Amino acid sequence: MLDVAQKNAVNGIDLDALTEAAEAIKQDPANGVVAFRVRTEWTGQTRSETTIDSVTMGGERIARRHKIVADEPYELLGTDSAPNPQELLMSAINACMTVGYVAQAAVRGITLTTCRIEMAGELDLRGFLGLDASVPNGYRKLDYIVTLEGDGTREQYEEIHQAVMATSPNFYNINRAIEMNGRLA
Repeated sequence: MLDVAQKNAVNGIDLDALTEAAEAIKQDPANGVVAFRVRTEWTGQTRSETTIDSVTMGGERIARRHKIVADEPYELLGTDSAPNPQELLMSAINACMTVGYVAQAAVRGITLTTCRIEMAGELDLRGFLGLDASVPNGYRKLDYIVTLEGDGTREQYEEIHQAVMATSPNFYNINRAIEMNGRLA
């Protein structure tokens, strides 16, 4: 783990490294292209395991080894051995926005003591089960509450909130339609 305690860091964010990365991207936009790829395998019943083995940044492949497990609760015919895909979706949105809140605070010199996001959404299973064509098979909306505490003012936290909504990749991905290009192998 990177020791940022002795560096120019706020909220654990190395501001010098952030500035260097932004400058490298500004000088060559190809440095800012990041490609993510995951592979998901069904492991029985409603359970699946997703493996992450690399990320490509600026054309360079960087090895990684992570596994994400998903399952459904008993009531949705699963074994309740892991979060379900909806919980993972919300977790991914929140995790992405958390990075944004922490980094946006850091570049403003604001030290956070709390950064918490609580998100909720409601699905109607009639859509998923194909029982009623008029019922969407996904969320109509996701509601969330962000709590920021630290040495910033309410106005600064509002500015940070607006900046995160303007720059967070997962906020963008969920708040707008994404073209999905699926094909059967």
